[in-house]
Amino acid sequence: MFANSAPEEICVLRLSAIGDTCHALAVIRNLQDNWPDARITWVIGKTEATLLGDIRDIEFITFDKAKGLGAYREVSRGLSGRRFDVALCMHASMRANLLCRNLPTALRLGFDTARARDFQWLFTNQRIPAATGEHALEAMMGFARHIGAQPTELRWDVPVGDPERAFAQQYAGPRTVIISPCSSQRSRNFRNWPVERFVTVTRYLRDRLQANVLLTGGNSSLEKEYARLIAQQAGATDLVGQTSLKQLFALIAAADVVVCPDSGPAHMATAAGTPVIGLYATSNPDRTGPYLSRNLCVNRYPDAAERYLGKPVADLRWGQRVRHPDAMELITTSDVIGKFDEFFRR
Repeated sequence: MFANSAPEEICVLRLSAIGDTCHALAVIRNLQDNWPDARITWVIGKTEATLLGDIRDIEFITFDKAKGLGAYREVSRGLSGRRFDVALCMHASMRANLLCRNLPTALRLGFDTARARDFQWLFTNQRIPAATGEHALEAMMGFARHIGAQPTELRWDVPVGDPERAFAQQYAGPRTVIISPCSSQRSRNFRNWPVERFVTVTRYLRDRLQANVLLTGGNSSLEKEYARLIAQQAGATDLVGQTSLKQLFALIAAADVVVCPDSGPAHMATAAGTPVIGLYATSNPDRTGPYLSRNLCVNRYPDAAERYLGKPVADLRWGQRVRHPDAMELITTSDVIGKFDEFFRR
């Protein structure tokens, strides 16, 4: 689309979640590497902006969903008087779709019909080509390819300030392992591994591998209970609920490796250049795993698909989740310990 001319003004719409905004940042860096003089404006969620909103060469307009209709008015005021060459609507949800309709541009690019959730195709006027079998990051990169951006080396370049770096250095040391044990609990996603297995692995890390283990996570009661049990029974340092997203990113950047289920920290670690041992049984790591560490993931998704859905992965809809409370128990402590042994042997 812009193969023979450079766009001057590009709007990116991706509100949430943390992992997906990390993917979106990689796309924006690709656009910048292709068209360094283009001005890029990103409409982003309030929480996600606390991690990424201080990137100097991107203009951010924050959408605070807690303000209801007022959030839409704030975005409209922020975009007043602007005109974009193209808007990349990389978020298919009704909240994002309503924003998309009001972006000041003649070209609103969205997902193909199969991937355009919540009727996104009604709010865009052009779509990226249909594709299947893609990682979520590759799917978003399809927006850049569609408008003529050529592949470049992946980069994120998330800034970390001196205060956050100093915070991380208080806890980081030789063989620092971050365990982020829980995924979001806004819905029953069944992504969490049993806490007693984290205890076993943490003891192994501490006693056999002489690792410094840090526990991170949010403020939910489940996350705090996981951390309390792991810290008490295995001697890890409990930082759950005690970090901002920037501090967490700094910790991840200073660590040797992160272990977590399918969750935001896996993609924050990818953006920070830190390897990830991902724990996957309810979702397919080829679609949502840490993009640069899929070889380190414990992948029991094929086993879960056979046991709980009665089908091989090849017969499932791409990205289909296994929503069964016992699926994560297919991952054994030996699976995870084996990945740590392999990683530290290197």
